[in-house]
Amino acid sequence: MSRVPVTVLTGFLGAGKTTLLRSLLTQAGGRRIAVIVNEFGDAGFDGGLVEECAAKACAPGDIVELTNGCICCTVADDFIPTMDKLLSRERPLDAIVIETSGLALPQPLLKAFAWPDVRTRATVDGVVTVVDALALSEGRVVLDEEALGEQRAADPSLDHDDPIEEVFEDQLACADLVVLSKSDLVAPQALAEMESRLAAVVRSGVRLVRSEGNLPADVLIGLKATAEDDLAARAGHHGEEEEHDHDDFESIVVTPSAASDLDGVRARVAQALALDGVLRVKGHARIDGKPAPVVVQAVGSRVELAFGRPDAAQAEHLVVIGLKGFDGDAARRALAG
Repeated sequence: MSRVPVTVLTGFLGAGKTTLLRSLLTQAGGRRIAVIVNEFGDAGFDGGLVEECAAKACAPGDIVELTNGCICCTVADDFIPTMDKLLSRERPLDAIVIETSGLALPQPLLKAFAWPDVRTRATVDGVVTVVDALALSEGRVVLDEEALGEQRAADPSLDHDDPIEEVFEDQLACADLVVLSKSDLVAPQALAEMESRLAAVVRSGVRLVRSEGNLPADVLIGLKATAEDDLAARAGHHGEEEEHDHDDFESIVVTPSAASDLDGVRARVAQALALDGVLRVKGHARIDGKPAPVVVQAVGSRVELAFGRPDAAQAEHLVVIGLKGFDGDAARRALAG
């Protein structure tokens, strides 16, 4: 089964990411494109990414299908459940675009594509880094440093407090395509010198393109970089930090006995999730006297249960996914009740 290509769009607040997204959606050309925005308030949705997706239409966590066939969603919870919802849709997607917040490091996001439920269904088609050419021409990486500081202070998801120059280095180190936004506002000679400087610091083969806010979809989608398989070359400023590899997963399959009721299933799954290293539980369980199986989707502290179709041929097992070395026997005992 072919994997859905995912474009990661990164760049500082005000660099022009939202303008590119609006351009992409309005020129989708029949493609079914999902756009994931990781921070609702920071994404420029207040004015509407496109007219059909204004602030009143999107609440954090929603997935909203637009009239042009594209999809917009905001991530108010975990990245993995959001990806799972999009990748499990009945009508397959042609592409997914993820806009990172202006100060987010792109490398940790790429690591998330090693998650077992994602890596077989999606691939990072490319990392697109949007650079404010006007700011660079003035010797800065962002025009409105005060607004960027306010964003940093207001964003609880950030786990770093690095100088913006270091974040900029990481954005460039991860890029497969660098978009020089507002290039029409910079003198041609200064723009050419800027491109020479950027070409000297990005990886070999990374393209640089100029933009006045409108690029064809084919420029941003279809890079075929498979970026998640090339993390070492994209390490950037933080490449030597933290040796622990959270991409090292393993899983076990458990066939539990039937529970007495729905609360019993929930309690078992919650107990398994509470074990060190356990990341997710999914699959089907049974309840005494009920012909339909219970569909289990659980991640973090969230346990979602729903009755499936009463299909006797349906598998009756649970898959437990965790970091390598988690206590599988303890997970089996918890799910067995």
